[in-house]
Amino acid sequence: MAVSTESIKKLRAMTGAGMMDVKNALDETAGDLDKAAELLRERGIAKAAKKAERAAHEGYIGTYVHHNGKVAVMVELNCETDFVAMNESFHELARNIAMHVAMNDPKYVSRDEVPDEIVAAEREAFAKQAASEGKPANVIEKIAEGRLKKFYAEICLLEQPYIKDDKKTVDTLVKESIATIGENIQVGRFARIAIGE
Repeated sequence: MAVSTESIKKLRAMTGAGMMDVKNALDETAGDLDKAAELLRERGIAKAAKKAERAAHEGYIGTYVHHNGKVAVMVELNCETDFVAMNESFHELARNIAMHVAMNDPKYVSRDEVPDEIVAAEREAFAKQAASEGKPANVIEKIAEGRLKKFYAEICLLEQPYIKDDKKTVDTLVKESIATIGENIQVGRFARIAIGE
């Protein structure tokens, strides 16, 4: 079945993917727009993982001030080139991440920033909690690791469910943007200020 120009235009608008990638995805999914978009997303995240090794020394500082003026956030979002740093969709990503930080109040960008002593203390507390619940000794460590994963999702920005679409994490949002924009993108750091905190 020949893919229509209209379908190609629609899928490009939905995904931001290149013309040939869109045409190939539509060919592979017999013209099904939703399946083709999902296929492009999966491929884009795979490509994004490869781009993550490249240096990201340019960037933009996204800001968000809540409507009541009581919470403000600045997020450093890094990319590879100043061309992307000036791109409106890159700025929008930075603003969206800043809004997410304002609402969810993460403490760290990623789990590798969490101090070892905090991780060790939490792991021990989770193990003791599982033991006090009468869990068998052979599964206590697995239970503690599972609870530690939830702990990371509460305090680490990249592991939190994204506020505008809780079916994906902030890390997935960034990877999708890498696939769309075509450069490595990294959250450098953030600062959150709230009245009374």
